Amino acid sequence: MKKFITSLALGAAALAMTTVAHAGATLDRVMEKKAMVVATNSGWPPQSYLDDNNEMVGFDIDVSKEIARRLGVEVSFETPDWATLTGGRWQGRYDLGVGSVTPTKARAQVIDFVGIYYFSPYVYVLHKDSTAKSVEDLKGKVIGVETATTSEDFINRKLEIDAPGLPPVEYKLEQGEVRTFADSMLPFDDLRLGDGVRLDAVIAPEQTGLNAIKNGYPLRILESEYAFREPLVVIAEKVDPEWTAKVGGVIEDMKKDGTLATLTTKWYGKDYSAN
Repeated sequence: MKKFITSLALGAAALAMTTVAHAGATLDRVMEKKAMVVATNSGWPPQSYLDDNNEMVGFDIDVSKEIARRLGVEVSFETPDWATLTGGRWQGRYDLGVGSVTPTKARAQVIDFVGIYYFSPYVYVLHKDSTAKSVEDLKGKVIGVETATTSEDFINRKLEIDAPGLPPVEYKLEQGEVRTFADSMLPFDDLRLGDGVRLDAVIAPEQTGLNAIKNGYPLRILESEYAFREPLVVIAEKVDPEWTAKVGGVIEDMKKDGTLATLTTKWYGKDYSAN
């Protein structure tokens, strides 16, 4: 009987140790290696892109580096396709996703939302020669969006942002044909060819549209109103609540001490960190 009780005690202790290990698997891995792998984008300026030296730069890259610095670890980057980045089930290939991801109800089923780190208005981008002055002027027009993004969800009237306190999405646009693109800049490449040549408008983050204009694209943003406003979150695999809480605390500190305000202003020209 004594041996049986001892065996039970040893088994319970082993189970407890296993549970602890699994509870903090990502956090343990990152802190033991003193390194984390961030999944992001390689062609989405100014959020994240390869510069002339083939190095990753951009707002999301700076945010990732600051998170790593505060954790006391090194950071490296991987650039999976968007569906993989937002689809979860990473199997330990990435520790965080820092790619300006919108928290939606569908994504909440497969990934953890670590924390909101800035907000973005999505706008209607037009060719500079367009005569459109309101959303009503885009009725029946050809609209371009990046596939598997909230732009596509919005144009299809299926956008469900999973964040408290946001007003409901209003669908005012009665579009005609919708054309989807595999990359964030490809719609702008079509739109720059001329008003109505391939597209009449693109729905995209204001930051992306302004960056295209800054880089010489003959475009303008519809000033009368935006499509919708969304929060952007850092994401993690749904395996380690301790890791999610740890990085969430870092993001909150970055918001409180003004770091996120500084970084959004650096890359976008104004503070997008405020609620």
